[in-house]
Order: sequence, then structure tokens, then C-alpha cells
Amino acid sequence: MKVDGFVKSGSVSRNGHNNIPQVSNNLNIDLIGDNHIGTAIDTPMRPDAFEKSDEEKMVIIEDRFRDIMETLGLDLTDDSLSGTPQRVAKMYVQEIFNGLNPENKPKISVFENKFNYGEMLVERNINLNSTCEHHFLPIVGKAHVAYIANGQVIGLSKINRIVDYYARRPQVQERLTVQIASELKKILKTEDVAVVIDAKHMCVSSRGIEDESSSTVTAEYGGVFNSKERRDEFLRYVSLGK
Repeated sequence: MKVDGFVKSGSVSRNGHNNIPQVSNNLNIDLIGDNHIGTAIDTPMRPDAFEKSDEEKMVIIEDRFRDIMETLGLDLTDDSLSGTPQRVAKMYVQEIFNGLNPENKPKISVFENKFNYGEMLVERNINLNSTCEHHFLPIVGKAHVAYIANGQVIGLSKINRIVDYYARRPQVQERLTVQIASELKKILKTEDVAVVIDAKHMCVSSRGIEDESSSTVTAEYGGVFNSKERRDEFLRYVSLGK
């Protein structure tokens, strides 16, 4: 099944005892995670991803997260911890991962370019909060987006909403960059779109190499932005005020 930016993935293998997933010794698990390698352009999703309601998903996640906390040895009778499984479940489904559900996709209206504005429009320093799909740790940074109208324009805030929608799911930064650019191309009916993301990954700063100073920059250029002149112009706009 493929649903607007989604593609199905394989099921989890089981060992046949109490329906508990097997612990894999596959070295590719750490290799892919530590190198932040993505395996698909679309977000990998199972065919039955949307059969359960949000409420059903929250009940299941709350129960599973309680198991995790108890396994770690935490005392869930403590007032500070007792509500954490419920809070985490709500956060996962309704907040940081609500971009998984196509029903939450922002409604975008296009308008005629009545001003006949033919230069690039740049929306820079868009707040970006996402989650690394390898370790479920935050990705925090800025997105910079530009397009040249092909007879149609969209409201400025809609660019931010598109960025936010695709960010609110487990992500790889390269995929996120491509998804934002592809969505804008489809909405605006033009290839003349550019997207640059500059972000810090907590899976790099708080574990593994533990490098707090580095950030990751990804870019996707389409149409006229493949020319050095237009691309450099866009990057000059992005760097204004720095």
C-alpha cells in the first residue's frame, strides 16, 4: 500500500513464544542506525497502519510504555511517573507523530499570481522539530524554502505547515527534505522549488559519537534552482542577517 508519501514495509519476525519479537543479532541494525542511513524515499508503513483509531493506538502505546518503564526499574506508583505512560502515548499519536496520518495533512489552497511576481519567494528560518527514526531522538533545526511561481501561489504560513506535517513522523533528514520539496512541486505545479534543512540530531549529540557541535545540512533543488546562479541567489537570501 502506498498512501501519499508512504510505502508498505515488511512485518516484524516472531519467535513463536508468547508473541515476543526476536532479538536480532544482525549487525546491519547498528550499522544503519549509527550511520543514519535511510532505506526508502517514502515513509515505511504497514498496510494496516490506519485500521486502529488514535484512541486505540494510545491505549496500546500506554500499556507498552508502562512495560518499558517497569523493565527499567522505575517506580510507577510515584506521582511524578504514574501518568508518564499516558502522556507519552498522547504525545506520540497526537503530537510529534501526527504527520503519519494523512488525515492530518494541511489543507492547501492555491491562488492566482495576480501580481505577476516572477522572482523567487523565500521562506527562511522555519522552525523544524522532527524525530530520528533510528533512535527516536529529536531532530531540531531550521528549514529554508523557496519557489518561483508558475501562475499560482500559496499563503506563506502554508509553507510552514507543510514542513511541520512531514517533520511530525519518524524521519531521516534526507527523506524529509525530498518530501517537502515534492509536496510543494505538486501543489504549485512547478519544478522551481528549493529546500535546505540545517538541523542538529540528538542521536549524534547525546549518544554514539556524542558530538554536540555539528549539524547536518541537506538540500533539494528543482527546475531553475539547478543552475548555479539561481541556487547561489537562494543561498544568499537564506544567509541574510547571519
